[in-house]
Amino acid sequence: MQYLYPPIDPFDQRMIDMGDGHKIYMEQCGNPQGIPVVVLHGGPGGGCSPAMRRYFDPRVFRVVLFDQRGCGRSRPHASVTDNTTWHLVADIERIRETLGIEQFIVFGGSWGATLALVYAISHPERVRQLVLRGVFMMTRTELDWFYGGGAGQFWPEPWARFTDLIPAEEHGDLIGAYHRRLFSGDLQDETRFARAWSAWENALASVYSSGSGGEAPGDYARAFARLENHYFVNDGFLEEDGWILKNVDRLHGIPGVIVQGRYDMICPPQRAWELAQAWPEADLRMIRNAGHALSEPGISAELVRAMDRIAGQEGLQENSGI
Repeated sequence: MQYLYPPIDPFDQRMIDMGDGHKIYMEQCGNPQGIPVVVLHGGPGGGCSPAMRRYFDPRVFRVVLFDQRGCGRSRPHASVTDNTTWHLVADIERIRETLGIEQFIVFGGSWGATLALVYAISHPERVRQLVLRGVFMMTRTELDWFYGGGAGQFWPEPWARFTDLIPAEEHGDLIGAYHRRLFSGDLQDETRFARAWSAWENALASVYSSGSGGEAPGDYARAFARLENHYFVNDGFLEEDGWILKNVDRLHGIPGVIVQGRYDMICPPQRAWELAQAWPEADLRMIRNAGHALSEPGISAELVRAMDRIAGQEGLQENSGI
């Protein structure tokens, strides 16, 4: 994949103290006077990376990235204390207020799409557009698909590696079984199970995968697995199953683009389709020969096109005085 623009160096990097023991790493890059975009990474627990800057024309956009609680450069590392969806929504608001931004474009994929939707439903007046990739709506159906054997029907080898670490009598609730081990208090044991948890997801991320999830660095894997598992055990801290679709009317008037891989094994396209059906302002772009990963060539290309279209639309509005 050849990106249209070179890497963008940050013009502002800082730690923001949230006042409850958490300090959040935040950076800005691009044009300080540009159209504000906040980028929400996946996981939970994935952290942001320099590659996430490269979907935005640096002449046009003011790009805000941050590591969510407990991961990346935020501190304390791998902590689940005071770490819920609603804490993250409040963190986005705190960042917006700190930077003096009235409205964001909200850009997020996978869990980042979940958080983007929850934030937009909670604060629709602060969202000028949504750009979502690999939609995940934190429903029991989605968790059952990925951790209950559905995806394992297509990927039996990595599924066996994931399940073989757990005694057969605990296979009825693998999220719970891993939870007990990821929070055992034994760092070596937690890291071993964290690497297995992370490898299962990584193995299915790309349509071009060989089924090998690799071995993530221990610190990264532990934060990723503990945070993701913590959120999944608690059903995303949402009030009820299907909460996002039940509140989708709050997105009325907010334009959106949904970029979805046709062969996404982690977040199957059914959820993206359901969201687009319930949200008239959404433009669903189904990408053939693509899986889940942000780095999939077709997905990356479509996200760049989407942001370029938005840049053109916003420019036209400014020039016409809208």
